[in-house]
Amino acid sequence: MAVPARKVSKTRGATRRAHVALSAKATTTCPKCGEIVKSHRVCPKCGTYRDKQVLGNEQQEEKESKKAKK
Repeated sequence: MAVPARKVSKTRGATRRAHVALSAKATTTCPKCGEIVKSHRVCPKCGTYRDKQVLGNEQQEEKESKKAKK
């Protein structure tokens, strides 16, 4: 069974974990409605992606009705 020969100091352990940190999620604002959206995703509010209408009115109405039910 592997057992460490010596205690690992606080500095050495902290140095090893220096790169282990949480980073903020990449977000952008929708150019059409100004909503905060994750990068490379369709805007949930207006249904556009890269200045093109992707989600139709039917899909948008379904989302709104689901939110209203909750």
